[in-house]
Amino acid sequence: MAIFAKVVELKSFSAAADELKLSKATVSKAVTRLEARLGARLFNRTSRRLALTEAGLKLAEPAARLLAAGEAAEDGVLAQSTQPRGLVRLASPMSFGLLEVAPLLPDFLAAYPEVSVDLHMSDEAIDLVGMGFDMALRIAALPDSSLVARRIGAVTRRVVASPAYLAAHGRPTHPAHLAEHACLGYAYLPTPETWRFVNAAGEEASVRPAGPLRANNAEALLPALEAGLGLALQPDFIVGEALAAGRLQAVLSGWSPPLVALHLVMPPGGPRPARVDVLAQFLVRRLSERCAGRGVTSTEASG
Repeated sequence: MAIFAKVVELKSFSAAADELKLSKATVSKAVTRLEARLGARLFNRTSRRLALTEAGLKLAEPAARLLAAGEAAEDGVLAQSTQPRGLVRLASPMSFGLLEVAPLLPDFLAAYPEVSVDLHMSDEAIDLVGMGFDMALRIAALPDSSLVARRIGAVTRRVVASPAYLAAHGRPTHPAHLAEHACLGYAYLPTPETWRFVNAAGEEASVRPAGPLRANNAEALLPALEAGLGLALQPDFIVGEALAAGRLQAVLSGWSPPLVALHLVMPPGGPRPARVDVLAQFLVRRLSERCAGRGVTSTEASG
């Protein structure tokens, strides 16, 4: 039943075998024996696709509960170990994962040789509990949820453009001016159809951006930005180097988009395995140092 649940979770016999450290033949035989015992097929299998049958759908949820209970029991024992070991599944936004998280992992893996990390990078918010992740890094103004969150530090965002674009089209000084400009869009902004701003006096302004390019990854906008095709609202960790080198310039001095922050979030419950705790502590410490290096003071929160 647990092997069947792992195949359902990963949608692959091969992936389930790898994670369970079994041969693919062993996983396939286990599911075949279960099907024989139940007298019903659990999967419809083709060379490219694996789909649950009606019987498989009925069995999937109770099998997943059994698997979760077994893994929780194992984690409870491992949590007592003084030497962290095992797999930690970590999710991160794509560009932040590539630019900020991946460079830190060699130090962590060297310090904890018996821990392995499965780093999943996507700008789309994932379901930590449903997809079996131990933790995630999120850049957002987090809504209330059952997840446990620790705020690491603020993330600065700016409207930027190339010097060539600004020379050709003028420099906006108020958010309303952006309606007259080509705006390159990022699909996972909190409000991608509307850019909102506030100034030091508390005045608010908004604009509906329009332009020739929109992407579901903010870093993918950099070539078009540097080519002078428009402006974009970008975080410093993506455009900081281009700003320092003069390839991009910030505009709208005195106006800021809504504040967002970097958080480490984890499913509720405990105690957590030692491998999860040591990675969480490592990421908070190292990423807090990077935030401090940008002039941001990290704080903590939960909710």
